[in-house]
Amino acid sequence: MNLHKLLTQREAEGNPIRVGLIGAGRFGTMYLAQARNIPGIHVVAIADINAERAKGALKLVDWPEEAFVEDIETAISTRATTVVTDASVLFDADLDVIVEATGNPIVGINHALRAIETGKHIIMVTVEADALAGPALAKRAQEAGLVYSLAYGDQPALIWELVDWARTSGFDVVCAGKGAKYLSHYHQMNPDNVWENWEFSKELTDSGQLNPYMHTSFRDGTKAAIEMAAVANAAGLRPSDEGLTFTPGDVEEIATICRPAADGGVLANAGSVDVMSSVTREGDWIPHNTQEGVFVVVKATNDYVSGCFQEYPWHPDPTGQYAALYRPYHYVGLELNVSIANAVLRGVATGAPEGFHADVVACAKKDLRAGEILDGEGGFTVWGKLISAEKSVRDRALPVAMAHHVKLVNDVPEGGIVGWDDVEIDTSLEEALKLRRETEALALEVVPAP
Repeated sequence: MNLHKLLTQREAEGNPIRVGLIGAGRFGTMYLAQARNIPGIHVVAIADINAERAKGALKLVDWPEEAFVEDIETAISTRATTVVTDASVLFDADLDVIVEATGNPIVGINHALRAIETGKHIIMVTVEADALAGPALAKRAQEAGLVYSLAYGDQPALIWELVDWARTSGFDVVCAGKGAKYLSHYHQMNPDNVWENWEFSKELTDSGQLNPYMHTSFRDGTKAAIEMAAVANAAGLRPSDEGLTFTPGDVEEIATICRPAADGGVLANAGSVDVMSSVTREGDWIPHNTQEGVFVVVKATNDYVSGCFQEYPWHPDPTGQYAALYRPYHYVGLELNVSIANAVLRGVATGAPEGFHADVVACAKKDLRAGEILDGEGGFTVWGKLISAEKSVRDRALPVAMAHHVKLVNDVPEGGIVGWDDVEIDTSLEEALKLRRETEALALEVVPAP
C-alpha cells in the first residue's frame, strides 16, 4: 500500500495529517503510544469526559510536557504540540480526521454526525455505535465525500481485510469470524459474578482498575455479537437467526467447523459469520485455539485449487473443499494508524458498512418483569444476541445499544428478545433514533454478497 512512503512525504512537505482523538481509554492510549513515532502524523487534540484521564494517558506513554499547549489553534499552528480539550472544540477546528473511541454508542453516533457535518473523516473505534447505526452513518459520510471506517487493529477491521483479500483473490467467502472464550452459562453472567469467569488475580479485580460491566460484555456474548455485526454489515454476510455458535475448536478445525451444516459444519448458511470458543464446554483450554485471532473460510473454486489447499498450510477441512486463512493476533490501538492513513491519504476505509445485514438485539438474561429498568451491555438484565437485520426489523427487536436505562412495560422471559414495544424509549435520544431508523430502512434495500 506504500502508506509509510505517503506519510513520509506528508512529513517532508510539512503537512502532517491532523488527528483529533475522542476517548483516552485503552484503545486511545495504545494509539498515543505509537503516534509520535509515525511520520506525517500530528495528534492535535485529545478529548475525554475526564480531562485528568486524558492527561494521565499522555503521561503514561511518555508524551513530553513541552508538547502541551492551552488551546487548539496553537496546537494546529505549532507542529508536534497537543491540547487536551472538550470534544465539542474538535469539530470546528481544522482537523483531517476524528477518532471516536468513547465506547458509548449514543455519544459515538453524535460525534460521527458532527464530524461528517464539519467535513472530517471518522474512524469509528466505538463498534457499539457501528452495530447500532453504522450503515446510516457510512451512507451519510459517503454522500459527503468522506470516509467512515472501522478501526484497524480491532478485530472487525482485520476480519474485513481477510474477506477483502479472499474476494480479491477470486474466492467465495463461506464464513468470517474470530476466537473467544465461551461457556454455556456466560449469557447469564453479570457484574457481581464476572470475575469468577476471568483469569485475573484477586488483587487486580479488587484494585478498581477493571470495569466489571465492560468485562461482562466481553464474556457474555455481547461484544462478540457486536463485532460480528460490524463484520457482517461491512462484508455483506448474513448471520444465523439463532445467534453465534461459539463452537469449540482449534486452528486446524476452523474450516471443518465453519462450513455449512449440509457439509458437516455448524453454519445455517454459507456467507455467514461465527465465533469459535477457545475452551471446551467443560472449560478446558484447547491447545492451538483461536483466542485473540481472526479468520476467513473460503471454498475451492475447482479441483486444482482444492489440491493447492492440501499442498500449502491452508488448514483445509477433511474434504479439501474448504480452507481457512488465520491471523493469530490483533494489536488493537497500536495498529490504528493504518485506518487513519488509508482514510486521509487514499480515501478508503479499512472496512465500513455496505448495508444492514446483521443486528445485535437485547436478549433477557433472566425472567424480566414490567417496571424493571434495563441496564444495557454488560449489565444484569440483557445480553446482545446476533441475528439477521431482516429478522430484527420484521420482529421489531430492540437493539442492545438502546437497552440502557429504559423501563420495561411488558414481561420478557429468560432467553426472550426484548422488542421496541416492550420498553419506554427516551425520546431525547433524537439523533440516535433517527440514525437507527435510517439504518433499519436499509435492511430492505440490500442483497447479501456471496
